[in-house]
Amino acid sequence: MNGTERLLGAWDDLPLDDLLELARETVENPELPTVAAWRAAGGRVVGHFQVYCPEEIIHAAGLLPVKVRGAQVESRQADARFGSYLCSILKTSLELAMSGRLQLDLFVTHPICDAARNLAAVWGRNFPYPARILYLPQNPNSIGSASYLTAEYGRLREDVEEISGTAVTEAALRGSIAVFNENRRLLRQLYEIRRETPARLRVDECYALVALGGLITREEHNAVLGRAIPMIAARGTQPRDLLRVVFEGGFCEQPPLELLRTIAASCYVVDDDLLIGLRWLVEDVRPNGSGDALHALARAYLDASSYSPVQHDLRKPKERMLLERIRRAGAQAAIVAAAKMCEPGLEEQVAYSRSLDEHGISHFVTEFEERMSTYEHLQIQLETFVENVLFA
Repeated sequence: MNGTERLLGAWDDLPLDDLLELARETVENPELPTVAAWRAAGGRVVGHFQVYCPEEIIHAAGLLPVKVRGAQVESRQADARFGSYLCSILKTSLELAMSGRLQLDLFVTHPICDAARNLAAVWGRNFPYPARILYLPQNPNSIGSASYLTAEYGRLREDVEEISGTAVTEAALRGSIAVFNENRRLLRQLYEIRRETPARLRVDECYALVALGGLITREEHNAVLGRAIPMIAARGTQPRDLLRVVFEGGFCEQPPLELLRTIAASCYVVDDDLLIGLRWLVEDVRPNGSGDALHALARAYLDASSYSPVQHDLRKPKERMLLERIRRAGAQAAIVAAAKMCEPGLEEQVAYSRSLDEHGISHFVTEFEERMSTYEHLQIQLETFVENVLFA
């Protein structure tokens, strides 16, 4: 398949509110209708677990890359495959596959933590298709990290070629890089609107638009964003006297949309690390000479990427990067969140809080779980925090 397939149905003439509602319904639907539509048309699917995957390689083989990010489902079958004290996203991601909601031809994961380290082995024992581990470099500062990562990307290319029966040529890879560069440009525009005029786009609305990219072709996602962004920029929403905050802690397990709506009721979230893997590369990827596309992707991961608790790069101290995100967004405070049972997130929560205290930046500390369903307590706590900051 060539990426021109339409998976969302007729959205071209929808007004903005209806388009945002379509995005929300699609993202929240655990039946994954767009992925099912792709498979029904004869396409093959590669699921990749959090946080980052070089989707351009998958796209260049004519496959659909799908971000596996869990869902608000009961993990009835998956619970028997994992221990009790683990984060929800591992279990619900496996549950989507075991219940038949998510049908894949290849699963790719990365050992971002002790819990996720075993995900490929568990997945591989339960399905006939391959489950692969992509070993992103633990030390990006090493002199050999670029050549090592290029070789890892080459191994992934061999896997997707075997699944697709199609060679991933240099020309195809460069074409995919161009498609994803356009996607990154549009997402930067979306976040620029959030920073400059946050009244025009709530955090939950933005989340739905971004998450949609992990469920449809990037060509269609580009088209959706290309239609939505001008309408958002022209949206006539009356600004409110809300606290400008940065949300930090959504790098892996994702908070429910209802939680984000609760935050949006009292705060303008002007920047965040939600779904950071879909926005991991902060600049265009620019291959140079012949045969350079894989290496260019590897260099971009190392030198032109965001920060995250799952990457340990001495050039990107996470506390300093969070402070810079707050400054760049003109935020007055931060919401420092962590998923329950998430070791990297909870460890960084402590480091972030200490740094914010040292710099005199107000912050609200909380935990979440993708399957949580009540938000009244959080709402009361957050409203109290906002009042203390605004009227101190």
